[in-house]
Amino acid sequence: MQQALIAMSHSPLLEHTNPPEDVKAAVEAAFDHVRAFAKDFNPDLVVNFGPDHYNGFFYDLMPPFCVGYEALGTGDYDSWDGPINVPTNEAEKLAQYIIDQDIDTAISRKMEVDHGAVQPMEIIFGGLDTVPVIPIFVNSVARPFTKVSRVRKFGQAVGEYFKDSDKKVLFIGSGGLSHDPPVPQIATATEEQRAFLTDGRKPTPEARAARQANTINTAIKFAAGEADIMDLNPEWDRAFLEVCKSGNVEGFDAYTADEMDAVAGHSSHEVRTWVAAYSALRACGEYEVDYEFYKPIKEYIAGFGVTTAVLKK
Repeated sequence: MQQALIAMSHSPLLEHTNPPEDVKAAVEAAFDHVRAFAKDFNPDLVVNFGPDHYNGFFYDLMPPFCVGYEALGTGDYDSWDGPINVPTNEAEKLAQYIIDQDIDTAISRKMEVDHGAVQPMEIIFGGLDTVPVIPIFVNSVARPFTKVSRVRKFGQAVGEYFKDSDKKVLFIGSGGLSHDPPVPQIATATEEQRAFLTDGRKPTPEARAARQANTINTAIKFAAGEADIMDLNPEWDRAFLEVCKSGNVEGFDAYTADEMDAVAGHSSHEVRTWVAAYSALRACGEYEVDYEFYKPIKEYIAGFGVTTAVLKK
């Protein structure tokens, strides 16, 4: 088995809010499973499809995809802050292959990666200085969005590149599922918010703390039924998980940005990272989902899912 997959939700609220103990224990058991899965697979390389939350990518230049040649963590929510172990030569070859398949991608020799991508690596491996990782940004928060079918084809190209690799490659998709956290939308943003969404890099410690406190307070209110954000949608989440399990990645093409906003929240677009990861694995062969965890968790403002998948023998 040369390729495998972990797709999982993330939440910056894991260490900042308090779901019921049985929920916390269930999530931790899911994390224990993916840790054991990754340890058993023992990858030589991780390909990490991750979103960003206006910490590394802004409207001054917002690509639909970006392959990181070199990268560092932004340190938001006390996440990884510093260099990431990226095999630059391999990342360069991957980006060239993607472009040769007539799929345009941006590249970065100084990618800034926030909690949305690094949290799974921290949970699974303890940090981003262990297993070499190629970070791939998939725009999941900033309109306009590329079609989901395009995300599928992008992921397919990544998988095709690694299909015959002599390396053991673990694809990671990080984000989702349904959720609608307090992230400003450009269409309704104030002038101050627009300035932040356009170029909010390197915020002051006070500005970052205020932003994070707003999210934490919203989560506390949401759990108490008092927050003015869209509710989670377990039915939508479970339907998406069924597409993942089906192995028919073309089924992702039916998802549209407007419908996702309307029924699953403005940040449900993070499932695009799952689409890319599952499509990459499918390009390597038929797969089966051998583990699934799901629970709607208001304290984390997320329909929280964790899955692992392997190629069929």
